[in-house]
Amino acid sequence: MLIKKNPRSKLERILAFMKYIKIHKEGKWIIAFTLFALLAVNVIIYLQFPKPILAVNIVGSAFLFIFVMFFFRNPRRVVEIDDPSLIVAPADGTVVVIEPTEEHEYFGDKRMQISIFMSVFNVHANWYPVAGKVLKVAHHDGNHRVAYSPKASIDNERSTIVIETQGKTRILVRQIAGAIARRIVTYAHPGIKCHLNEHIGFIKFGSRVDVFLPLDAEIFVTLGESTTGNETIIARLNE
Repeated sequence: MLIKKNPRSKLERILAFMKYIKIHKEGKWIIAFTLFALLAVNVIIYLQFPKPILAVNIVGSAFLFIFVMFFFRNPRRVVEIDDPSLIVAPADGTVVVIEPTEEHEYFGDKRMQISIFMSVFNVHANWYPVAGKVLKVAHHDGNHRVAYSPKASIDNERSTIVIETQGKTRILVRQIAGAIARRIVTYAHPGIKCHLNEHIGFIKFGSRVDVFLPLDAEIFVTLGESTTGNETIIARLNE
């Protein structure tokens, strides 16, 4: 017996899949501008150039638009942790630094630094690595060196967020602009309570996030390891 396929089933599957694709609010205007600019360019080429050139440009425009959409994707991630001493990765990326470092801006002493480098292919939303209270937020102008450079933490444009955990331990999170990144967005404000599963900010087009912990923190990641923001456990505080 021949069974006819439901002609709407494929459309329903596509629509169901689209429900899981979310765009971060920081990218909506950029995506709209990109779409308008690409449409304008293709109209000009359609009017002025042969069809083969138009076909090539349409393909290139489609890839560019898909890349911009991909960059500003905003996956829904929810972590449930009953141990408030655990530190969750604030960003997608690769661990490029794990070492004791002199932190001069706030602590004025040596802290354990964990740095996560984000390429243009990573999700660029940043999450709070721990629940607690925001004590300080400061933005500093600076250079735009490659984000994985050791000096990027103090030379590049950056935003510093100090959080006091529920166990009264203070940690520092630093968003750092890279060679391509030209804007750091920080949602944290002094005095607010912060929670896991909330965005601390967003960095556009290639960047890095540093986390400064007490020296006795137990580290769970290694150099070169990939992290998933708001999912990977990177350390435990000795509270």
